[in-house]
Amino acid sequence: MGPANSLRARIAHSLDPELSPGRSLSWPNRFLVLAILIAGGLAIIETEPTIAKGRIQLFALAELGFGIVFAIEYLVRLWIAPENPRWGAGDWRARARYIVSPAALIDIVAILPTLMMATGTSPILLRFFRAIRILRLAKLGRMSDAWEDLSSSLHERRHELALTLMIAIGLMLVSSTLLWWAEGTIQPEKFGSIPRALWWSIITLTTIGYGDSFPVTALGRFFAGLTAIAGVGLVAMPTGILAAAFSDTVQRRRERVRREQKAARDTRSSTKSTRVTAATKRIRKRGN
Repeated sequence: MGPANSLRARIAHSLDPELSPGRSLSWPNRFLVLAILIAGGLAIIETEPTIAKGRIQLFALAELGFGIVFAIEYLVRLWIAPENPRWGAGDWRARARYIVSPAALIDIVAILPTLMMATGTSPILLRFFRAIRILRLAKLGRMSDAWEDLSSSLHERRHELALTLMIAIGLMLVSSTLLWWAEGTIQPEKFGSIPRALWWSIITLTTIGYGDSFPVTALGRFFAGLTAIAGVGLVAMPTGILAAAFSDTVQRRRERVRREQKAARDTRSSTKSTRVTAATKRIRKRGN
C-alpha cells in the first residue's frame, strides 16, 4: 500500500462511519452535521423579509461557503469510496457505484443550490433537502442502534399497524358517508358529497378540528360526536402499539448486551485463570 492509499485509508476511516471502529460520529462528520444545521437555519431566516432585507450579499456569501464545504466533502467521499467494500473492487468501479448511490445523489442535491446561484436562483427547498443528510450520518453513528430498534419495532408490528390503517380508512368512509347523509342537503358546499365530507372526517378523526366545516343539524352533530370519540381511540391505537413494540425491542437489546458483557467477563476470567494455572505449573516444575 503506497503513501497515497495509506492517507486515503486514514481519511476513509475518519469520514466514513461504516469504516469507523467507534460507535460515535467522528469530528469531521460532527463538523458536517453542524454545517448542515447552520445552512438550514440560514435558509429559514432568509425567508423573513425584515431580516433578509439589505443582507442579500451576506446570505449569498454564506451559501457559497457552505456549497464549497459540501462540494469538497463530496469529492473527498468520491476519492475514498474504494476503501469501503460495499462499493466493490477496483477504484473506478467503486467510484462509479458510489456516484449512483442514494447517499451520493443526496450529496449532489446539497450542492445544487450553490451551483444554481450562477443563474440567479437558489431554491430554498433544495437547501432544506440538505437536512436529509443528517439522517444519513446519524444512522451510521451512535444513533444506529436506535434506528435499528425503530425499524425492528415497525417490522414486528406491521400487521397490527396495517389493521389500524384499515380501521382508520373504514372509520373515515363511514363517518363521511353519515355526514353526507345528514348534512348534504343543508351544507352542499361542505358535505354535498362523500369526498367533500371526507375532509371533515379526516380532520375530526385525527383530533385536529380546524373548524372550517362542522355539522349544524342535531343528527349531524350526533354523528360528529361519535366520530370525535372514535378519533381519540384511533390516535391511541398506533401510539400504544409502537410504544410497546419499541419498549420490547430496547429491552431485548439491553438483555443481549448484558449477556455479551457477561460472556466477555467470563472469557477474561477463564483466560486469567488459565494463565495463573500455567504460571503455577511452571513454578512447581522449576522447584522440582
